[in-house]
Amino acid sequence: MTFQELEKTQGPLFYYDVRDQLKRHIYGRSLEAFARGDAARDAIQTRAALERRQRLIRRTILRCIGGLPPSDSSLNARAVGVVKGRGYRIERIIFESRPKTFVTANLYLPAGIRGPRGAVLFLSGHHERAKHADEYQGVCQTLVRAGLIVFAQDPIGQGERLSYCDPASKEAGIRWGTMEHDYAGAQCLPLGDSIARYFLHDAMRGIDYLRSRPEVDPGKIGVTGNSGGGTQSSLLMLADPRVAAAAPGTFVMNRETYLFTGGAQDAEQIWPGFTAAGLDHEDILLGMCPKPVRVLAVQSDFFPIEGTRRTVERCRRIWKVAGKPSHLDLVEDATTHWFTPKLARAAAEFFCRHLLGRKPAVAVPRISLLPPERLWCTKSGQVLGEIPGARAVHDENRERVAQIERQRPATRKEALAWLRQRVFAHRKPCAFNPRFIWNGAVGDLAVEQAFWWSQEGLMNHGLLFRLRSRRNHRLPATIAVWDGGCTALTKHRAWLERECRSGRAVLVLEVSGAGTLLPNPLSPRPPLELYGVIHKFADDLLWLDDDLAALRTFDVLRAFDLLAEWPGVDARRIHCFGHDKHGVYAQLAAALDPRVRAIEAVGGIGSFASFVSRRHYDLLDIKSVVLRGILRYCDLPALMELVTRRNTRAFAPR
Repeated sequence: MTFQELEKTQGPLFYYDVRDQLKRHIYGRSLEAFARGDAARDAIQTRAALERRQRLIRRTILRCIGGLPPSDSSLNARAVGVVKGRGYRIERIIFESRPKTFVTANLYLPAGIRGPRGAVLFLSGHHERAKHADEYQGVCQTLVRAGLIVFAQDPIGQGERLSYCDPASKEAGIRWGTMEHDYAGAQCLPLGDSIARYFLHDAMRGIDYLRSRPEVDPGKIGVTGNSGGGTQSSLLMLADPRVAAAAPGTFVMNRETYLFTGGAQDAEQIWPGFTAAGLDHEDILLGMCPKPVRVLAVQSDFFPIEGTRRTVERCRRIWKVAGKPSHLDLVEDATTHWFTPKLARAAAEFFCRHLLGRKPAVAVPRISLLPPERLWCTKSGQVLGEIPGARAVHDENRERVAQIERQRPATRKEALAWLRQRVFAHRKPCAFNPRFIWNGAVGDLAVEQAFWWSQEGLMNHGLLFRLRSRRNHRLPATIAVWDGGCTALTKHRAWLERECRSGRAVLVLEVSGAGTLLPNPLSPRPPLELYGVIHKFADDLLWLDDDLAALRTFDVLRAFDLLAEWPGVDARRIHCFGHDKHGVYAQLAAALDPRVRAIEAVGGIGSFASFVSRRHYDLLDIKSVVLRGILRYCDLPALMELVTRRNTRAFAPR
């Protein structure tokens, strides 16, 4: 047999459905959490119970996203131009959400304003042009022609706020929108953050700006937006009690129905620990009760309409408890995912009634689309490269690294305690019940194949190599963890042969969902790429206050235990070899287990601080190797020092 033939061995598939096991594990845990959340909401019978739930909701969402940046800096808002429309004007506004974080926005003001009135913060969805996209111009004009003040601002990575745009060529090195959000979002996770903290903070600062305008009644500010704008609207509804009325569009559903679509979501739509805390989209609405909420939906959305209907229907009872049953409703359009004219008119009618106290001034306004350039707040159409010192999320993350490192606990004991808790939380160890299913040879190496239970419901797999001449000897063991596991042997052939010739047995380990255990795809996207099945499962675990990296590190620790039961293996002085991204599991496990006497790490992430600080990195499979919050306690170089302190050899990453 050759190494190439060995890579194609699919032994576990003949014994167990390993391709679907990670999905079953994650979905089972999710369903348990959904049921706990439903039970907690069903128990709300009084206004006092509702208010307790609302306090829980606000505390939890802020904890999930890593808290909020400070809001004590000046907005430094300035108008850079005015565009006249029929019955309204548009001011082009730039303000600083945080120092040197510039937000570009259009303020729509109806003609003839004689005193403070209601206003709507409009939050753009995933359109490249954002506030000046045709669809969103139509919504804003519908609202302003109805008599409402409208403030439409660009989100991170869209409109005039591309974060990776080359000033010379005006080309984006990282694609706008969801790609950029996930690119910067992955770097937020080791800090214990979600990129949602910046989207929410920008929106809250937009409300700060509206409250500073003399034309705006500060107690009459609503919010709307669809898709990604629906996400931002939902975050505001959860976290900011200043919102007087809300019309979230094409986003509100429930986590269970979306889980089973197989779809991944954008980074700002992932709120780590939210599901584990028993919260769901019902709580987005409950956070506003008894204030007016109109949910906007389309019937053929990728956000399941049945989830939207269930969430609204279940929440109606709570508005009755609060004494305002008419303040919650649902408006649907029979189409696909966008902010349709029907939904725009429904939003205008809703906000006019609750913020202005009257019907819309114009029933069906005529939309006059403007060229995007007329709505730009910058000359070039991009903040970066035009405004000196302008910052993006990447820059803020680098500052967060320095800030968090200054506040990090001083003792290794605290760091190891946190890491152990992170790795062992949620696990259900069980008997290994190993299957040794095949043995053979490749060149001068003997090979044994086995699989075993790492924990309840999750099997791991591996190939053990040793020199054929030493097949009957009891050998010390090295565990190898690398991208692709047993499907990537040829790449590591020279290292395998060298390690075996040094007198050791080598277990090439496949952790959950890797190599032969790669899950069945849930979409046409390649499994390891952005929004592929591994990305989705990693995000699903984040909702459960867990990490795929932590789960797989547990797999490595369990493999250490398994070696003690493997015939002909001495598991007292283990060595580890980690290569490329997946090598991080070996490094984390080695820090936690004193049986590991040496660790060699080649390539890979190096350190989480350097990963967060890099402007560009390899996005492939990144969600499977980042460990959320680790930089608040430790980093890989410090953990590797722990192995060195065992007075044995250790290898620095190279």
